[in-house]
Formats: sequence, C-alpha cells, structure tokens
Amino acid sequence: MTIEQICKKYELHPTQANLWEKEFLANAPMLFDKENTASLEEDNDKKMQELYGLIGQLKVENDFLKKKLK
Repeated sequence: MTIEQICKKYELHPTQANLWEKEFLANAPMLFDKENTASLEEDNDKKMQELYGLIGQLKVENDFLKKKLK
C-alpha cells in the first residue's frame, strides 16, 4: 500500500505518517540490537514497577480520603 492509501484507511495526515517513517528508519538499527533491546526491557521493567508503586500509593491515599469524608 502507498502512504496515501494507508493514511486514508487510518485517517492520518500524510505528514504524520512521513514523520513516523523517518523516525523508524533513523532508529531501526537500535530496535534490532540485542544488547540495546535487553537494556530497554530492563528500563521498561523499572518504569513499570515505579508506576505500580505509584498506583498503590494513590489507591491508599484515595481510600483514606474516602473514609475521612464519610
């Protein structure tokens, strides 16, 4: 499919699709580098753990505030 056909199908502006294509082509070697991929996975795991911790903290705070309002 051409960029134009893809953009029509997914209701995208051609400029956005071209930017995504350029970004992918610029970073494609990093995507397939095993060492870099492992490092990215570790970073993602750390971020996920931080976010889960934050969600837990916010849930506790939210429950506490709900009890105070009753």
